[in-house]
Amino acid sequence: MILDCAIIGGGPAGLTAGLYTTRGGLENVVMFEKGMPGGQIMNSSEIENYPGATGEISGMDLMMTWPEQCQRFGLVHEMVNVTRVTKKDDTFTIHKEDGSISEAHSVIIGTGSSPRRAGFRGEDGFFGKGVSTCATCDGFFYKGKEVAVVGGGDTALEEALYLAKICSKVYIIHRRDTFRSAPNTIERVKKVENIELVLDSVSDEVYGDSTGVLGIRVKNKNDEIRDIVVPGVFTFVGNDVNNETLIQEDGTFLCDMNEQGQVIVDISMATSLDGLYATGDMRISAPKQVVSAAGDGAVAALQAIAYVDELLN
Repeated sequence: MILDCAIIGGGPAGLTAGLYTTRGGLENVVMFEKGMPGGQIMNSSEIENYPGATGEISGMDLMMTWPEQCQRFGLVHEMVNVTRVTKKDDTFTIHKEDGSISEAHSVIIGTGSSPRRAGFRGEDGFFGKGVSTCATCDGFFYKGKEVAVVGGGDTALEEALYLAKICSKVYIIHRRDTFRSAPNTIERVKKVENIELVLDSVSDEVYGDSTGVLGIRVKNKNDEIRDIVVPGVFTFVGNDVNNETLIQEDGTFLCDMNEQGQVIVDISMATSLDGLYATGDMRISAPKQVVSAAGDGAVAALQAIAYVDELLN
């Protein structure tokens, strides 16, 4: 059986695509997601800018009802890792980690991005032992203790605000003297008494022993070293595109990409390959917001419906 549409990725874009394709008339739509649906936003401690989500709501709270809504209209979730997508003639082949394959007339991919490592010494060695990229997941371990946050974007500041509620002190280490975040978020950070800004500074080394992290050394613009004694270091320095699924056996990509590894799409989320649509954080010029990813999924789904109808009729 050839699927009408295969959806790769179960974040906000993939789930919305699943809702729109099934409700829009496509049959045999499968969403391939190796874990529980919801995406990276599930790790966010607080969502303030999703329309209709008022009050304090976490990423997990926001996404909890999405899978059930999609499955009500016939979306099937197959919990498996997709290793590669290929195409021959008008048919896509979905290659899965367990060795099986599925075929589809169209594909909507939204595999998102992954937290980037900051690159300082000791980061890899202590990852999971005091170095983390998820305040919601690991912040509780440092209740009443001091921690450091590395980064200066929206995520770094929002997670620092979350940590400040449960930790005795939060140091924000940023390489510039200004932040790349929303003005409202910056003002909130500056008003929190137990947040200290360590600006014009880069992380030089995180150190510790067999028990875990003991501190982090930072270097300012004058090459002066400061030793910040903390048991936990949280890094939020951007993300890398998860585009491995589009890499072919010869090392080329299934569709056109830019130099950053992002998928090039038009306003309809269409890639350079007919029947393939890319959504969310993995596409060019992605705003990296839940509402935008959901919009991408809806747009891609409508285009996939039109493509399959024309292909089969």
